[in-house]
Amino acid sequence: MSTTRLTTFPAFFRVSGRTVAVFGNGDEAFAKVRLLRNTDAHIVAYAEDPEPDYRDYLAANKLDVIAASFAADQVDGAALVFAATGDEQQDQAIVTAARAARIPANAVDQPEFCDFLTPALVNRAPVAVAIGTEGAGPVLAQMIRARVDQMLSPSLGRLASLAVDYRDSVERLIPKGVSRRIFWRRFFTGAVADSVDAGDVSGARRSANALLSTSGRAEGHVWLVGAGPGAEDLLTLRAQRVLMEADVIVYDALVPQAIVDMGRRDAERLSVGKRKNCHSKSQGEINRLLVRLGQDGKRVVRLKSGDPLVYGRAGEEMAALREAGISYEIVPGITSAFAAAADFDLPLTLRGVASSLIFTTGHDLTGDVMPDWARLAVSGATIAVYMGRSVAAAVAGRLVEAGLSPDTTVAVVENASRTDRRLFHGVLKELPDLEARDDLAGPVMVIIGEAVAGANFQRSEPLSAWTATARARMGSEA
Repeated sequence: MSTTRLTTFPAFFRVSGRTVAVFGNGDEAFAKVRLLRNTDAHIVAYAEDPEPDYRDYLAANKLDVIAASFAADQVDGAALVFAATGDEQQDQAIVTAARAARIPANAVDQPEFCDFLTPALVNRAPVAVAIGTEGAGPVLAQMIRARVDQMLSPSLGRLASLAVDYRDSVERLIPKGVSRRIFWRRFFTGAVADSVDAGDVSGARRSANALLSTSGRAEGHVWLVGAGPGAEDLLTLRAQRVLMEADVIVYDALVPQAIVDMGRRDAERLSVGKRKNCHSKSQGEINRLLVRLGQDGKRVVRLKSGDPLVYGRAGEEMAALREAGISYEIVPGITSAFAAAADFDLPLTLRGVASSLIFTTGHDLTGDVMPDWARLAVSGATIAVYMGRSVAAAVAGRLVEAGLSPDTTVAVVENASRTDRRLFHGVLKELPDLEARDDLAGPVMVIIGEAVAGANFQRSEPLSAWTATARARMGSEA
């Protein structure tokens, strides 16, 4: 916890139906009026000669305008005063008059003449989030506001308004303490919130009534969430939202801890550790865990690397949840192939060169039967090979056997999208050397095809460099 103390105390003024006076003709006054329009205050604009945009706004919104020079008695009866004339001496005189009348005042860009500061505002009425920097960084406040605005559902205000309708019933029927906290947590994160988000107010009321009748108990629900390729800022907004709603987060080993930590602080976190040759739980055990948590009424995020529907074993988990009658939904994530292509500025499809894209783990190339997609590669399809290091030799051999040129360009990415990513480029016949590389510990994506030649190789290393070094080392050891 920070030991630094604030110089201002965050608070909210009640202005409903009360007068707020704004003095000024230009952009500063215009900005304050727009901010105040988020409330139902009675706004009075003291503007002798407002600039055209401001004048049009005042007229369009039918706001009271007084075209007169400043006089001290103009502040009388106001709840708040904004001095935004652009003239420092004039603004100071307005603030002095307001203070004499014991009315809080704010002079734009003059902190010493501000009894309060205006925050950057996220409006989900009746919910409001105000962000302040004590005047040190208005741009920073706006950046934070933009991020918070993205994270909060647009329907949050409607959900909060609905909660007001149930407040008396909750206080009458559900005891104070844990039971009541459980009810409201379920109300704001469960089926009620989901229905409001979908625009189904009737369904939201039915869910709220059902929740009220069970005194806070709710049905379990599971989200199968794609955590993306690893970079935290590639997580979707929906994934961030459900992470904050989950009671339990069940996550794989490849999901970065920073993403797991985006969940609620009090959420239970369960690692199921699925990783090559290091599975702490079998898929069957994971299925049974998700079912049990759902049956216990938990809201569960099953967090998977990449996208849950691309080599994420989501099909087995969905089948287990359906059979047990547990509701679930999919939250897509950015799959590793897309992140790897972005790291390389690599067009996965390219007009006149590649119109098809194939995802594979490459393991089906190790059998006796040549898969159809191997032949598609010869006609220009781009192939994205997941977990490509362990099957590199098989992939290269069988694709050459299918007729693909050994000199076809390949791109290799370890830890796609992450700060510790490594990029390599080469040709198909060099791929087998990947299996011998002990310096590649992270997940490896291999992309093969004619379109790969259009990638940006300025930030990547040639595969041949490692091969030459390895051969030289072996020669010296001999």
